[in-house]
Amino acid sequence: MLTYKAPIKDIKFLIEDVFDYYGHYEKIPEFAEATPDLVDAIMEECAKFCEGELLPLNQSGDKEGCTFEQGKVTTPEGFKEAYQQYVDGGWQSLSHPEGYGGQGLPSSLGMVKSEMMGTANWSFAMYPGLSHGAMNTIHEHGTDEQKEVYLTKLTEGTWTGTMCLTEPQCGTDLGQVKTKAVPNDDGSFDISGTKIFISAGEHDLTDNIIHIVLARLPNAPAGTRGISLFIVPKMQVDSAGNIGEFNNVTCGSIEDKMGIKASSTAVLNFDNAKGFLIGPENKGLECMFTFMNTARVGTALQGVCAAELAFQNSLIYAKERLSMRSLTGKKAPEKVADPIIVHPDVRKMLMTQKAISEGGRAMIYFAAKLVDKIEMAKTDEERKIADTQLGFITPILKAFLTELGLESANHGLQIFGGHGYIKEWGMEQIVRDTRIATLYEGTTGIQALDLLGRKILLTRGSSLKEFSFEILSFCKEKSMISSNPHKRQMNKFIWPLSKAVANWQQHTFRLAMKAKKNRDFVGSASVDYLMYSGYIIMAYMWAQMAQSAYEKLAGDVENRDFYRAKIKTAEFYFEKMLPRTKSLAVTMMADPKTLMQLDEELLSFL
Repeated sequence: MLTYKAPIKDIKFLIEDVFDYYGHYEKIPEFAEATPDLVDAIMEECAKFCEGELLPLNQSGDKEGCTFEQGKVTTPEGFKEAYQQYVDGGWQSLSHPEGYGGQGLPSSLGMVKSEMMGTANWSFAMYPGLSHGAMNTIHEHGTDEQKEVYLTKLTEGTWTGTMCLTEPQCGTDLGQVKTKAVPNDDGSFDISGTKIFISAGEHDLTDNIIHIVLARLPNAPAGTRGISLFIVPKMQVDSAGNIGEFNNVTCGSIEDKMGIKASSTAVLNFDNAKGFLIGPENKGLECMFTFMNTARVGTALQGVCAAELAFQNSLIYAKERLSMRSLTGKKAPEKVADPIIVHPDVRKMLMTQKAISEGGRAMIYFAAKLVDKIEMAKTDEERKIADTQLGFITPILKAFLTELGLESANHGLQIFGGHGYIKEWGMEQIVRDTRIATLYEGTTGIQALDLLGRKILLTRGSSLKEFSFEILSFCKEKSMISSNPHKRQMNKFIWPLSKAVANWQQHTFRLAMKAKKNRDFVGSASVDYLMYSGYIIMAYMWAQMAQSAYEKLAGDVENRDFYRAKIKTAEFYFEKMLPRTKSLAVTMMADPKTLMQLDEELLSFL
């Protein structure tokens, strides 16, 4: 049976010591109430809810799954009651504007809540999680009336929201969207078409579901330039927010999936459903990216949640499971064998899980702080700086952290051995649930093309230059004894990180030159380039955590082993994981001809 204990000490280390969330909050008047006492209380209550209510539903929800009958979806036993507790506890409204019933607390604090919920029960967390993107899109692009009608209920959690993008004939290539939007005299539109893979598209948790739908107006331009965005409620809503008649949005089926079985993934049919334009005509894809960036960071979090859950359970098992003797002599002579945690290979897997979960958490919390800055910026320039940096790291977060989260989940199954393959222990479920994370909201390959093609080559590497400058500035400051009394201890992190960033810049320039001569270089190098970039950014996070740990150990602090463990884990990361960049550098610079030299006939063996 899966166990989970919210890693509050690890979380507090990041928000207090590494990223100074409270200093950050003090600079934003709207966050004045986000005091350490309040944040601590919120984290403690959230941990109780996740550990006591959501975790017990994780494996039972997977076993039961969602059921579908005549267009209706029923969630697993206990989900509806847990969702009502979630709403009653005010968790949905935590980090949304007070003007629509929210508590007005920082989005970064909402990310802490989302991490705990997602680790305890990812399938459950998807239901309210999809609402956040819908809310952000309406808040950013909706009219005042739309905000008043929809945001209040979504903020309460009384209604949930979805994103309806993909169709049977298209996946990521949204230029192929065929759903139609025909204008009516009253300013509404009749929406007709079929959407697939709609997470939380139909369920029994709320009375209404607000769909954000991509569709085409009559005579719209072909491709992505002719897509508009619409609000389409499952049940019609009047101007006062009261539910009216059924809006002809039917669930045709739910998918029989590999994992996240307690989360309904629906096929939705829109049959002249009444919808309302959100944002300008034919600019739906641009408006949608408000939704997509939110969703991608949220999906990146799934990788961290999987790594944390796999690590916690693997560690317990490795301490208890007895098998063979240590190569350096008996470690538990009073027992028939030593616990497997003494074996180097098991230790390597455990340390990899720990480095991924804690390093990934740091990457997510770093990004969450940028989200705060974007939402609360006082000038366009402040917003642009934060938005550009977030836009640069978002594809890295989404792809890199989900790939590493899956690696961590697989390590967990391996540590459990044959027991890991048995459902009782929950490890195979973590692997199944996590596998989708590398696919939805854009596959790893799509994220990699976004990073290398759009964020690097099309901008001539401007975002990379700015981010590299930040890392190198950190390295320079921490390498001087005048500004860092822990310079000597930090050298083992600073110099490898500085060298890695210099190589990152050099390889990027070389790739740009090669891509000018052969565009296939972009496609062949992109995934390796993204992973390469991710390892360097995670190294930056671990260097910051090591610096903070040294600073804490220099004072009179309790639980000194906690901070020593941070430093030892940073050392492991730099010695055992950052060197992965060396092989990635070779493969991403390799000529793509070996990928493309076989034509379809020669590639086939049938």
